[in-house]
Amino acid sequence: MNIWVDADACPVVIKEILFRAAQRVGVHTTLIANMSIPVPPSAYLHSVQVSSGFDVADQEIVKRCDAGDIVITSDIPLADEAISKGAHVLSPRGEVMTKDNIRQRLNMRDFMDTLRASGVQSGGPAPLGNRDKMNFANELDKLLTVYQRKQKAKGTK
Repeated sequence: MNIWVDADACPVVIKEILFRAAQRVGVHTTLIANMSIPVPPSAYLHSVQVSSGFDVADQEIVKRCDAGDIVITSDIPLADEAISKGAHVLSPRGEVMTKDNIRQRLNMRDFMDTLRASGVQSGGPAPLGNRDKMNFANELDKLLTVYQRKQKAKGTK
């Protein structure tokens, strides 16, 4: 299993949670962005800079992720593609996106785009709060616990 991070808009505090988790569990975590993203020195932490352009980082994540991997993103179309490949998707707010809820999220995203295009000001998302950070850490821990159990059953790390 690998963790793929849509790092262009991922909050620093979420990256820090991911860095600690990657070290603790020994899971390769790659931040993909169209700018250089520094990561602490570690065999488990990687950063990939892609060329700038619309959805270039998203396309790179979709290309690299496999079934059973974890994708960290708040981008709904990216989440949909990752889910289609069998990946687990978690937003930086700790929201788990699945086959069962991604269609509703896509519909809401499209509706909000239509409203904004017609001039309605919807505002952005609320700032990341302590509850969001805790939800993210808890949901990530659940996914990593399943991974660790599978690794233990195989007799590997």
